[in-house]
Amino acid sequence: MSVYIQAAAQISIQHPLCNLWMEEPIYHNELYVRAIDPDFKEYINPMVARRMGKILKRALVTSISVIKNSGIEKPDAIITGTGLGCIENTEKFLLQMVKEGEQFLQPTYFMQSTHNTISSQIAVNLNCHGYNTTYSHGGTSFDCSLLDAFMQFELGKINHALIGGHDEMTLDYFSILKKVGCWKSGDFNSDILKSGNSKGTFSGESSVSFMLENIQKDSSLCEIKGIESFFTPSDETIKNGLERLLFQNSLSLQNIDAVMIGANGDEENDDVYRHQSHVLFPNIPLLWYKHLFGESFTASALGMNVVATCLHEQRIPKHLYYNEQQAKKIKNILIYNHFKNKDHSLILLSSC
Repeated sequence: MSVYIQAAAQISIQHPLCNLWMEEPIYHNELYVRAIDPDFKEYINPMVARRMGKILKRALVTSISVIKNSGIEKPDAIITGTGLGCIENTEKFLLQMVKEGEQFLQPTYFMQSTHNTISSQIAVNLNCHGYNTTYSHGGTSFDCSLLDAFMQFELGKINHALIGGHDEMTLDYFSILKKVGCWKSGDFNSDILKSGNSKGTFSGESSVSFMLENIQKDSSLCEIKGIESFFTPSDETIKNGLERLLFQNSLSLQNIDAVMIGANGDEENDDVYRHQSHVLFPNIPLLWYKHLFGESFTASALGMNVVATCLHEQRIPKHLYYNEQQAKKIKNILIYNHFKNKDHSLILLSSC
């Protein structure tokens, strides 16, 4: 069973709806960074857009973009991963409820406070009424949506799927996470993040959509070979999962040209990647992306977009390398994610 990424689009703290981060990445030295939004009125009727929160507009625009680029107008499934949902409108609804004493509340804020609003809004605007679901599992929300899509393909229930990872960061929620030590203190840069010897990282926002299909086309970005997920695994469990993933695709560790990891500069987070890279895939080039895109609950969707782009263009920019080893070829790239060292996932992508 083969699954291909036909199109991808992102809105983040890099240039939106393009791959300029390959040539002209934007480096940030602020802890709280919001996404660079495109001109929404080019994609959404302004009268409709005025009732939407930012995350809804971003999710809809990236979805419209991949539908246009893939030529698939009505996907069989819409599967979304989001850690926070429409948190900006959720905060507005709760604040209004406190101020108004539960009177004269705006129903728009209430309706958009639910996590599955994103998938629903996409379905309504694209007139797609097939399989539709949302996963909200913290830092593995997108990985779960991808796993669900892969299973639907394996069961033969769908031929194509629109999947996405969407999250925003408000100043209030940023302040809450700051109190529990999620962010760096003081100035930082890519070198400080790469050293990973202090606590915290910096925030970002992610809105990424992919169009998946079980048919290879000339325009396909890459192939998704498989995905393995684990909960509180031992080293041996992850190793067995990696061997199983490789065996199912008639590959060995020697066929892996690079590994994309979710290192973000936080010592506790990055220690897991350093340990597992030594145990699972020593002497293989490591890549990273969160120094460009920041940390968010669905940042792993940005990681997959980066890998898919590198495979499609058959090049890896120097600023994506985490260690000194360079990939000799670009055929198979493994994505390794973990969330608080409890949820782990392995995603294997290959060039077409």
